Amino acid sequence: MKYVSTRGGDAVSLEQALLSGIAADGGLYVPQEMPLFSSHNFSGAATLADVGRIFLAPFFAGSSLAPELQEILAETFDFPIPITPLATPAGEAGLLELFHGPTAAFKDVGAGFLAACMSRLDAGGDKPLTILVATSGDTGGAVAAAFNERPGIRVAVLYPDGRVSARQAQQLTCWSENVLSLAVQGTFDDCQALVKEAMADRDLSEAHRFSSANSINIGRLLPQAIYYAHASLQHWFESGRKASFVVPTGNLGNALAAFIARLAGLPIDDIVIATNANRTIVDYLETADWLPRESIQTHASAMDVGNPSNMERVRALFGDAEILQELTRAVAVNDAAIEEEIRRTYADSGVIVCPHTATAIHVWRHMNEDQRKGKDWILVATAHPAKFETIVEPLIGTKVPLPPELARILALPSRFQRMQPELSALSDCLRNGYNAA
Repeated sequence: MKYVSTRGGDAVSLEQALLSGIAADGGLYVPQEMPLFSSHNFSGAATLADVGRIFLAPFFAGSSLAPELQEILAETFDFPIPITPLATPAGEAGLLELFHGPTAAFKDVGAGFLAACMSRLDAGGDKPLTILVATSGDTGGAVAAAFNERPGIRVAVLYPDGRVSARQAQQLTCWSENVLSLAVQGTFDDCQALVKEAMADRDLSEAHRFSSANSINIGRLLPQAIYYAHASLQHWFESGRKASFVVPTGNLGNALAAFIARLAGLPIDDIVIATNANRTIVDYLETADWLPRESIQTHASAMDVGNPSNMERVRALFGDAEILQELTRAVAVNDAAIEEEIRRTYADSGVIVCPHTATAIHVWRHMNEDQRKGKDWILVATAHPAKFETIVEPLIGTKVPLPPELARILALPSRFQRMQPELSALSDCLRNGYNAA
C-alpha cells in the first residue's frame, strides 16, 4: 500500500508516511486506495487485535512493518474497550468505553500504536527523531506516555496554557527526560499552527528530524478505525443489524476513523458528529462554507478546535460539503447542555460521564423519531470523567472514583516550559529544553 498527499505529489511508503507525519507539500497522507471488506472476512476474529490484523493487513502490505503487525497490535490493545449498556427514559444505547488505557482517554489507542510502529523503524542518523504534538488536552498525554523513555525518540508537547484541566496538565508534564512539555501562551489552534509551521521549515525539520503524533499522522488514524470495526462486527454478529455511532470530535480524527471503517465495508449505518460550541464543522455542513475561526474555551476542552486539520482528509476522501451532507450530520452542544447531560445521565442511570462523552449522549437523546427509528446506537465515550472532576463532581454531587492509571500519573512530579506562540520560541525550546529563556 502506498500513501499520497491530500494535495497531490508522489506516492510514498507507509514507513515514510509514518516518519514524516506530514507530506512535503503540506498536505496530509491518505491511503492511495481503500480496501473493501465484508463481515465474512472477520469470521472467528474475536478480539480487537484479531480484527485489527485483518483490517490493517492491506494498509501494511509491502512495508517492513507487515511481519510485526501482530506484535504491534498486541502492544496497542493491551486494555479492554467494552460496550456497556446505557438505559435512560429516552431509550437504550451502548457506550463504547475508550478510556481504559494508560492515560484514561481514547488517544491511547492511536498513540500507543504509533509508538509501537516508530520504535520498530530504523530512524537513521545519530540524532533522535523529534515527535511534535499539539494537544487540546488528551492527545499530548497519550503521546508522551506512549513514547516515554523510548530510545532514539524525543517528544515536544505543545498545549494551550490555562486551557486544559489540572489533571490534563499533569499528564502532559510528568514524564522523563525525552519529553519536553511546552505551555504555549495561546489556543490549541496556535499550537497546531506552530507544529505545521515547524514541520514545513526545512532547516528546522532537518536539524531536529521532525515527525508528528497528532491525528495528522496516518499512524494515529488507522488503529482508531479498529475499534469501530470491532464494535460494529460484534453488534452485527450478535444481532444481524448495523450499528450507528455518535462520535464526539474536535480535530475530526476520531470521526474520520469511523468514516474509514465504514468506507472499507464494515457494517456501520449512520455516523453523527457531536461537537462543542466550536461550530466550524457544523457550520460547514449547514452552509458549505469552510470558515475556520479562533477556538472557544469550553468544558469539553479536548474538542476546543476552531480549524480541524482532518477536514482536509475528509474532503480528499469523500468530497466537499454537498457530498458530506449525505454521509453525516453534525450537532453542536454548548456548555449548559453539557452540564445538564452530565446531571441527567447520572440521575437516569447512575453512569458518570466526562464532558466530551456528554456531547454524544446529548445528541442521541435529542434525536427526533425519524433519526432514531430503526437504528441501533453506540455512543462513543472518549475520556474517563475523573480527568474532569472539577466540572463533573459539582454537577452530580459525589466524588468520581479515580482509576489506577490516572492515580499513578497524578503522583509523578511535573515540569514544563512556558513559551510564546512563535516559531522562534519553539526553536529556542527545542534547542535549549527547559533552560530556554
